[in-house]
Formats: sequence, structure tokens, C-alpha cells
Amino acid sequence: MRLLRFGFPAQPLCDLPREAAGFLESRCWRAGFGEWRFSGSRGSLDTSELGSVPAVELEIGIGVGERGDPGRLLCNRAGVQLALLGVPVALVKPRGLPCNRKYFGRDSIVCVCNSTYCDTYDPVSLPRAGFFTKYESSKTGKRLAQSQGTFQDRKFMPDIVLALEPTQRYQIVKGFGGSVTDSASINILSLTPETQTNLLRSYFSEDGIEYNVIRLPMASCDFSMRLYTYADRPNDYELKHFSLVEEDVKMKIPLVHRAKAMSKKPISLFASPWTSPIWMKTNHDWKGKGSLKGDPGNRVHKTWANYFISYLSITEGSEPRGPLLTQSCDPDFHSVTAAFRKLISAPLFLFHGIQTALNWTICGTHHFGPVRQIHSVVIQDDEADIPVLSEDSQAHRYIHGIGVHWYLDFIAPIDDTVGITHEMFPDYFLFSTEACAGAQFWERDVILGDWDRGNRYSRSILENLNHNVIGWLDWNLALDLEGGPNWAKNYVDSPIIVDVASDTFYKQPMFYHMAHFSKFIPEGSQRVGLSSIKKSAACYLEYVALIRPDGAAVVIVLNRSARSISFGLSDTMGLIVTDIPPNSIQTYLWRRE
Repeated sequence: MRLLRFGFPAQPLCDLPREAAGFLESRCWRAGFGEWRFSGSRGSLDTSELGSVPAVELEIGIGVGERGDPGRLLCNRAGVQLALLGVPVALVKPRGLPCNRKYFGRDSIVCVCNSTYCDTYDPVSLPRAGFFTKYESSKTGKRLAQSQGTFQDRKFMPDIVLALEPTQRYQIVKGFGGSVTDSASINILSLTPETQTNLLRSYFSEDGIEYNVIRLPMASCDFSMRLYTYADRPNDYELKHFSLVEEDVKMKIPLVHRAKAMSKKPISLFASPWTSPIWMKTNHDWKGKGSLKGDPGNRVHKTWANYFISYLSITEGSEPRGPLLTQSCDPDFHSVTAAFRKLISAPLFLFHGIQTALNWTICGTHHFGPVRQIHSVVIQDDEADIPVLSEDSQAHRYIHGIGVHWYLDFIAPIDDTVGITHEMFPDYFLFSTEACAGAQFWERDVILGDWDRGNRYSRSILENLNHNVIGWLDWNLALDLEGGPNWAKNYVDSPIIVDVASDTFYKQPMFYHMAHFSKFIPEGSQRVGLSSIKKSAACYLEYVALIRPDGAAVVIVLNRSARSISFGLSDTMGLIVTDIPPNSIQTYLWRRE
């Protein structure tokens, strides 16, 4: 099928009957509803059932046929004539629906969704050889706007040219996603069933942004309504009373299953506890600087290790794909967040406790089925304080990766944290497991339509990908207008904000910045080199290049500056000559020869 894409008029037009040589079905849509697709089927459209519709003529923007001549579509009272070089063609209704914009100030735009309407996007399809597809989102209101172009020869070279270097191979990407917290679940389930479906489809379906990783807190976190673990009965060292709670069985796990059912991609799970039961902790409190009692290898540490095994056992068959585990969330001593960070894992536990407890538990347990599902045990911390693993320690046998958060990036540049860590431990994968805007005490919690927060997301993802990180997870999938609920009242922002009173949710710029990565970089994609072979003195572009499992190239380019920048993308088949507007992000996709 030869596809042709073009714009159309602002007023509604007409419904067309199925009347032609062969099956022809179409609809004239109002502007912004997507794009028409033209196939080479022979036939004609002729009807007098259109009613009182004004004559409208559409100029087709991309050439059709061998000579590249334009065609015209005429829709009027008498009927419809479609002629492209004298060969009638079929019309196929597009799937994508545009953003229903709402402004919260100049250039502060959200896309509004409810039970009857939500913007969607066509499934990703590769352009034919010699062509590229560009997706663009911008501060001025574009949201994954799609266009096509052709590769050119290299007679004209822009001031900035980025050349794909496919022989330079780096990390293989796991994926992108967000967290199904108690708060996110409460917000999603507070909507009507139809609106819930639109929200989940926005994240996980092929007409959404196709998340493929979900982080799931093990028991409560700060984004919960109450404090609990799965073993709150004091001194239950045998974990006889270990059990999931209503938040799991009625909210989080069902939402994970719904997401899995909507997705055409396998979904992986990250599981993280925020605290051990408080009877195991030195401070006997949910918050503050409490750590596990005693020394690694004692009864408390072994019970805490068994807590993980119990979780894996009780959720076996309930969760999609075996989980990646972190031994705690934010296991450090930073006091700035001690008000809601609830388990401090000292270095002694990190390095020796993992070795002692997990060796005793995993190697000595009879629960080999669930244990085999553990993909990785991850040490997790802020990028400014990534722990150092001794090569002499046996703990490395049970650790496969290092998880990082972004909250202290403004203090420690990524080169000095993640970059150095990869150099020191190249065999461990790196995964960014949590990020959110509005988390610092000087920031507003929720800012509807804020483009700069989207810029921060994309810049962080680009920096992490370019420093060998294999995935990037947002925090809460959905929060309310306040940025909660949250028992600790540390409200933050989210890519989707729910307005329960109107049964509506708002897709923020952060959502679309995530889309430029999650929708076009499937699991198994590999980062490759993208070098500047010609560069102007002032280049404000940030970018990354990957080769997908299907062999196609994908390049994401971010322009955070206030000016438009012309540049080129070079590959073996030629040169893409293009430009990127101010405050915008673009994703380029093409088949490689």
C-alpha cells in the first residue's frame, strides 16, 4: 500500500457510503483528526446521499504516482470524485485522534480526556525505504504531530550534521514506564470505567505511548493513604501471617492485569519495598533513620530476606513477567527526605547483608520456582551516592544492576555519578527507577501544562541513555489536582493529573515527552553512535540514536532553546535536512539499507 498524508479543512464534511469497485470506506473528518491513507485500489466514489454540504477542495501535499503529481479531492452535494493521475484510489479511515487542548496560561497546554474522548496515535509503522517519519511535540501545542520526508543527497550540508554510527554499539534498552502506587490506583479507580480505560490505554496500548515496565511498591510508600507492610504482627519471624492487603488485591494487581491485557508488548515488573515491618527496625517507627536490627545474618536479616521470598511466592502467577527487585527504596542516610523515607539500609547491610541473607534464603530455600523468576536484585540510590561494590564481596553474586533516582542531579552531574559507576562496574546494568517534577521543597507541586517539566524529563532520559542506562521510570502514573493523595503530604507532579469531580484527566507535557521515547524505542533496541561531523559554534541540541530490533533507526532530538535550529541527519542512504522549532522534541524513524 502506498500511503499519502495531508491536511484537511477546518469544517466537518461528510460521511461517504461504501460504493465502489471493491470495498471502499471513508469519512471526511474535521481538521486535526489525523490523516488520510491512500491505497492503489482501482474504483470510484459516486453518491448523491451527501446532503447539504458545501463544496470543499483539498490539495494533497505530497506527490502521488511516478511523476509526483498532486491530486485533488472534491466533496460537494452532487457527489465525490477522487482522481490521482486518473487512477481512483481507496480511502481508509485514520485511527489517531487529536489532542483536545485546554490552556492554563499562555503555552501551558494539557490534553483533556474523559469517558467519551481521548487523543490517540496510530500504531508505529516504518516508512518505505528512502523515506523517514518525523514525530514532533512542542511548547506551542504540537503533540506527536506526524510528517514524512525523503532522504536527499549530500550536495547541501546544514551547519549541524549528526551522523549515525551503527558500528558503535552500547547498551540494550529494557524500556520505559511508571509506577502503580496506592495513590495512582486510587486516582485511576475514582474515574468511571470508560475514563479508566482511556487512561490505561493512553499508557499501555498501541494507540497510546506503549509503556512496557511497571514499578510496584511492595506494601505502602509515601504515596499511600495508610502505613502498612505484609507482616505487621510483631515478632513474626516465621512470617506465618504474611499476606497481601486490599490495596494489592483490589487495586494495584488488577490494574497491572488490565495494563497487561491492553499491551501488545510484554510488560516487566519492578518491585520495591519502602520499609521493613517496624518491629524489625531500630527506631520502631515507619519513618526516620531506622535500619534493620542487629548484624547481617541474624534472625531479623534472615526474616527480611524471607519477606522477599514470601512476596514472590504469594504473587507467583499474579504478576506479568518475573520481577526485578530492589532491596529498598532510597537506602541511604540523607536527612532531607527522612520525614517519609522509611528504611535506612546501611552499607554493612548493602554489601554483607545481601550476601549473608540472600545466600541463606535463596540457596537454602525450597521455593525454587518463584526464585528463578527473579531477573535481578538491584541496589538503588540517588545518583549522587551510588554505592561501591567490592570485587572481593560475595554480594555481587546476587546483584545484577544498580538503580538510580534523579532527585540530586542538580548537585552531582551525571558524568560524575552514573558515568563513573558504569566505568567501575561495566557488568552491572543501570536503571533509572524513579523521577518526578515538583519534589523539591522550593517547587510548586502540580503545574498544569508546564512545558519546562517535560523538557526536564527528556533531558534526563537523553543523559541517562547516553550514559548506558537501560531504562527510565516515571513515578506515579496518575495523581490528583493537589499532587496526591499522600500520607506524608509530599505532593508532586505527574504526567497525568486526574480531576475526579469532572471525570476527566489531563495529559501533561511530561506525558508526551515520555511518548517520544517509550513509543518508538521497543525493548531490545540498542544505542548506537551519533556523531557531529559538522557543527556550528552554538549547538543547543541534545540527542540519542538507537537501532531497533526490526533494524530501523530511531533518533530523538531535543531543542530546549528559544530559537529554531536547522540540522541534518546522515545515514548510508543519504541526508535528512530538517529543522527543529524552539522548545520542541522530535523523534525520527526510518528503515536502514
